[in-house]
Amino acid sequence: MTDMKARTKKFTIDCALFCAKIPNSREFNAYVNQLIRCSSSVGANYRASQRAKSTADFINKLKIVEEEADESNFFLEILLEINKRQDLKIEIEKLLKEGNEILAIIVASIKTARNNQINKT
Repeated sequence: MTDMKARTKKFTIDCALFCAKIPNSREFNAYVNQLIRCSSSVGANYRASQRAKSTADFINKLKIVEEEADESNFFLEILLEINKRQDLKIEIEKLLKEGNEILAIIVASIKTARNNQINKT
């Protein structure tokens, strides 16, 4: 399996490259800007989690990744519904699949970290 640091960075880049293909128009701009913001936060906050000062800090940073990945998926779903181009729909579906996989891994990591934290005490 790909290293999560590289995988979340790739997700950020793939979302940015996708957003560059979306028409620059009033109805898309807000969603594109939000997707760029939250998808970049996925990669940045996962990276920050790897430098956490404690288990609690690690969990806290992963919770941010969880929220931002879920938000990325939300904006991808909106773009999937309002976009008319079939080629972009295929790309959105791939990004959604990756976003959901990242989200599932992060949720599992949070559960594991919490269980490990409880078992230490």
